[in-house]
Amino acid sequence: MDDIDRKLISALRQDARASLSDLAILLGVSRTTVRGRIERLRQRGDIVGFTVVLQEDAKGDAVRGLMMLGIEGRGMDRLIRQLNGLTEVRAIHSTNGRWDLILEVGTETLEGLDEVLGRIRRMDGVATSETSLLLSTRKLG
Repeated sequence: MDDIDRKLISALRQDARASLSDLAILLGVSRTTVRGRIERLRQRGDIVGFTVVLQEDAKGDAVRGLMMLGIEGRGMDRLIRQLNGLTEVRAIHSTNGRWDLILEVGTETLEGLDEVLGRIRRMDGVATSETSLLLSTRKLG
């Protein structure tokens, strides 16, 4: 993957419906080159699909946090299934070091965040936790 491919992917992340003409102008190449590169990236599996972002997805949560969990016992799979059932849990990451899991959690209010954090802390297998609020995001993607 070269610099033009990386710029093309970046442009498609911003607007996957951008026209070939617009992409060609942005990249300083021909429309045929853009079409060929997109097709090659798809065939190689670098691009696996295109998606729709809804307004509610782009808006994001008013209150967001990272919750680090220390798990006791052998109930990791069961706990992950329970966490997947919570609509406020946006992502679950396994990790190394002090924490076993890091959760991305989002709600509309601080009270909502407090409520979901309490539910998670009371789940069987959660031994310790620590949560940090996300104040701002400097870079996405």
